[in-house]
Amino acid sequence: MIRTRRARIVATLGPASRSRVAELALAGADVFRVNFSHGAYADHAQTIAAVRDAEAAIGRPLAVLADLQGPKLRLGEFADGAILLQRGQSLRLDLSSKPGDASRIGVPHPEVFAALREGATVLLDDGKVRLRVRDHGPDFADTEVEAGQALSDHKGLNLPALSIPIPALTDKDRADLRFALKEGVDWVALSFVQRASDMAELRSLVKGRANVLAKIEKPSALEALDEILDLCQAVMVARGDLGVELAPEEVPVVQKQLVRAARLRGLPVIVATQMLESMTHSPTPTRAEASDVAGAVYEGADAVMLSAESAVGAYPLEAVSIMDRIIARVEHDPRWPELMRAEYPVEDADADALVAAARKAADAASTACLAAFTTTGQTALRLARERPLQPTLALTPSLDTARRMALIWGVEPRVVAEPQDPEELTKVALDQAVASGLAAPGQRVLILAGLPMGRPGSANILRIAHAPTR
Repeated sequence: MIRTRRARIVATLGPASRSRVAELALAGADVFRVNFSHGAYADHAQTIAAVRDAEAAIGRPLAVLADLQGPKLRLGEFADGAILLQRGQSLRLDLSSKPGDASRIGVPHPEVFAALREGATVLLDDGKVRLRVRDHGPDFADTEVEAGQALSDHKGLNLPALSIPIPALTDKDRADLRFALKEGVDWVALSFVQRASDMAELRSLVKGRANVLAKIEKPSALEALDEILDLCQAVMVARGDLGVELAPEEVPVVQKQLVRAARLRGLPVIVATQMLESMTHSPTPTRAEASDVAGAVYEGADAVMLSAESAVGAYPLEAVSIMDRIIARVEHDPRWPELMRAEYPVEDADADALVAAARKAADAASTACLAAFTTTGQTALRLARERPLQPTLALTPSLDTARRMALIWGVEPRVVAEPQDPEELTKVALDQAVASGLAAPGQRVLILAGLPMGRPGSANILRIAHAPTR
């Protein structure tokens, strides 16, 4: 089963879709997100098992992305379940666990009060309620309501432009991480990353058992972006909370900056949140949503993501299918190759020079595909960074590596036995290219590898071979 498109699809699994994983994969999903903000471990175990069953059924590596909840800040409860706020009224925030009312709300996070400043903005319920801080102390804040509406229990709280002294990994996240790694997930996403030390902590806990991904959804993360990118293996433009804490006009600009920064480093980048939001309840997206997905593909994002649309929506299969169609249509645009050929600096390393040469050689019309032998996935990742227009067949002896590469732009991962010499290497590459349908007999295949295999960054062979005509 081969994708005819380069950009990948991440689909969130939930009650609407965990029993339909194989259908979603056939429709176009490559990576399946398990959201640890919701659900019990028994549900998550069932979901991950469903992905592995679907992988075996369709004969294509599929990745599981465990998305940790992170330190989501939430309000306490109200005596009547909800209140109505009016513009101009006073409202106190405090640490009390007593149920709230229209005059005060409990906020069970001391870190919030430690971060507050006079004049700071406090956003509630994804920005639907906006407060201005007039006075504050270690356990309270007196605010004025600048925009108000109905507000119910446990809604989210955001502090735009303020760095909150709160650990990126909560006790719940640590327990969730242990469970996810025990279940063999391929990627772990950390929510609300603020600083490089957040990613360093995650990596120290994961210990290479999965790849790690930074979700950029706090303005403070943008200030430390280079340091954060140094410590992650992929990045997500998480436009939900990012869109709450930034002005609306800033979000598209930040998205482009993040995609470009990731592409320059050769890191896979996912664009997420509200891509086909209306399909949670509608069988077709709005034209604006279709344009949003297309825009991310034109920017060169490795993947686009479905959240509620596939997890709890009424049309999960249709959402994946339409996203697949949008990507395919963009990639048939005559201008798309020009955008993908945009120059990116090549690192001063022999392996990168060899990869760049392979991409240029692949421009020849007679080239059917590239075949990259890789143990850790780095060779395939380097090729993807160059955005070759032909598909890259990534051949690895490691099933874990194959699954992790399901996220990478244009890469078709397959598990093969490790070749022992250049002749066997060539034969395996050509056999796999023909068997997968990426090359017809007689067509040219570019082969990139490093011998002996097993040493990261050791690509030292670039071969041009032709598929046997027999």
